[in-house]
Amino acid sequence: ELLRQMLLYRRFEEEAEEAYAIGKIGGFCHLHIGQEGAAAGCILPLRQDDYVISSYRSHTQALAKGLSPEAVMSELYGKASGTSGGTGGSMHIFGADSGFMGGNGIVGAQAPLALGTAFAIRYRGSDQVCVCFLGDAAVNQGAFHESMNMASIWNLPVIYVVENNAYGMGTKFSRMSSTEMVKKASAHGVTASVVDGQDVMATYAHFTRLVESVRQGAGAQFVDVECYRFKGHSMSDPVSGTY
Repeated sequence: ELLRQMLLYRRFEEEAEEAYAIGKIGGFCHLHIGQEGAAAGCILPLRQDDYVISSYRSHTQALAKGLSPEAVMSELYGKASGTSGGTGGSMHIFGADSGFMGGNGIVGAQAPLALGTAFAIRYRGSDQVCVCFLGDAAVNQGAFHESMNMASIWNLPVIYVVENNAYGMGTKFSRMSSTEMVKKASAHGVTASVVDGQDVMATYAHFTRLVESVRQGAGAQFVDVECYRFKGHSMSDPVSGTY
């Protein structure tokens, strides 16, 4: 099942890449190729009623959470049958019925939104879990630190997942080591761990244990998922010789 899922993500992204290149898809398009193991390993241990929230690079994560490939691709094409009625495009895939609370175009914006989601879970007395995906550069946003701090103080059921892939756009840090990541998280009282995101079995096993512990009341968690993306930042990047 993990292999089937990862192949679906890869083929979906390759089709999106081709469609963008020939002008069938407009706007922005950020591919996740190379990080399929992180999407499958982190999300498949979740229940359907758990929540996932992410950045603008969220096609594969939406598929992993249960959105149909047809609906996600329709959104890229701007069709009314898309996940956001064709009005959001690549950066704003959304599926509340599946617990996928959207891709977000602003770096780090998903951190406080995940905090609010986790607070709502606790307020309702549910045992759901919220997983929040961020890029490594997002840890330099103030909202990230504020959210981690509040999640720790309130012991909320949220897992902050940084896909640490060596790029780190828009920051003076070209790559932040796992040690530095864990240090940042631990400073806020959040339990931190590291996993090899290129090893889907290790990632799946790690998140199976972690999600269950949060469900049982372990509180906010931080995971540095070491991975690597085989494509550049965006489809609007220069095509050759850049990376």
